[in-house]
Amino acid sequence: MKSMIKSLFFIVTIIAITSFKGFGQIIKPNDSLQAKVVSAAKTIMTSAKTSSLITIDSEGRPRVREMSPFEAESDFTVWFGTNPKSRKVEQIKNNSKVTLYYLEKESAGYVMIHGNASLVNNQEEKDTRWKEEWDAFYPNKKEDYLLIKVTPIWMEVVSYTYNILGDPITWKPAVINFENIKKE
Repeated sequence: MKSMIKSLFFIVTIIAITSFKGFGQIIKPNDSLQAKVVSAAKTIMTSAKTSSLITIDSEGRPRVREMSPFEAESDFTVWFGTNPKSRKVEQIKNNSKVTLYYLEKESAGYVMIHGNASLVNNQEEKDTRWKEEWDAFYPNKKEDYLLIKVTPIWMEVVSYTYNILGDPITWKPAVINFENIKKE
């Protein structure tokens, strides 16, 4: 009963906070909030340590797994290492559209990146993107290790910590469209 009251209080508090005008933030490429959203996203992604990688299987269903990403590049490109025989590799070959999800552990915030994944088997890249703790998982780095590169298309960010909240009516989060940014 006590946990139900706490949950109800949390939900009412969130609704009250997000009901005020000005809390919905739709980010346009030159919006002054863009730098705040980008900064918050980088901090959330770095502190999360892991990311959920979501692919689509052959039956059209989403498949989710927790991954250990490398730190995102300045343009939010994200790299992962994996086994070339894994299901995710086959799923990416069949449908390169993926979603990455980073949870902001201190609150109910998140960063969600929608992008295109590509498989990279270049040995120089593989040597550059390697974690020593993976030695046991990939005894033959040349054959047993493959990279997944996710190039972002757009990103959603919600963070109560950084006061980046969704639209008070539709709950649509702050969105950054990387295709619009790259054109400018």
